[in-house]
Amino acid sequence: MNRSWRSLLPWMTVFAVAMAFLESAVVVDLRALYYPKGFTFPLAPIDRRIALTELVRELATMVMLLAPGALLSRSGSERFAWFVYCFGVWDIFYYVFLKVVLDWPATWFDPDILFLVPVPWVGPVLAPVLVSVGMIGLGIFMLHAREKGQASPLQRREWLLLSLSAVTMLYTFIEEPLRHVLLHSGQVLSVAASGEGLGQLRDYVPGHFLWSVFSGGCLIGLTGLVIAMRRTAHARVAAEIRRGTGTSLKPGGRNHVERLRLKDGNTLENGR
Repeated sequence: MNRSWRSLLPWMTVFAVAMAFLESAVVVDLRALYYPKGFTFPLAPIDRRIALTELVRELATMVMLLAPGALLSRSGSERFAWFVYCFGVWDIFYYVFLKVVLDWPATWFDPDILFLVPVPWVGPVLAPVLVSVGMIGLGIFMLHAREKGQASPLQRREWLLLSLSAVTMLYTFIEEPLRHVLLHSGQVLSVAASGEGLGQLRDYVPGHFLWSVFSGGCLIGLTGLVIAMRRTAHARVAAEIRRGTGTSLKPGGRNHVERLRLKDGNTLENGR
């Protein structure tokens, strides 16, 4: 990435917001066709061809969100960082546009269909918004760390924590719909491949969302991110000290004089 990520951020944000409007426009049209009185559960019967088209469209949307980062960088970590940043912005503004156009959701806790693969994901609107805020933070951290010379912003322990967080939160979205699909068809993969996931939820009404499990997943992910931030901050300070330009900050954020004694007895003094 030749240009600073900060100089690219405005255009990447504009792209993600524009993608969000396209997504919301499709949903506005679908709800006009199938939910003229307003979206609610249980789901209205939907044509199998349209359901399959929606499934493929969502996969295509993921490719489009990945593409800008892939064009900007050859680094896998930078591509991933741009993807999670764009995904977070896209998802949040998707709900912003739905609120503007349809005045929906009425509350943060209204249930929504979040994704369709391998079965529909269902959860209150607040849950994916919280996930998206975390993804934006993760993307910005990784881009900043890469710019500061961190070849791998996340180490194995941090990846494991973030992956565990993602799996935990995913479980809360698909546990109830998956149980419902298995109860009615017994075959998840065939249902997903045929686009019948929505059809299997025609009599499904979301029950109690697993907020305690979801909160645990959020805490695990936040822990991984904080560990990564502290590690990279310490690594940068150590690198500055080795170069003889290390400075430190008081809790209030102002530079102060620090005498750093090296093992050989020499001393470095950092001025205000």
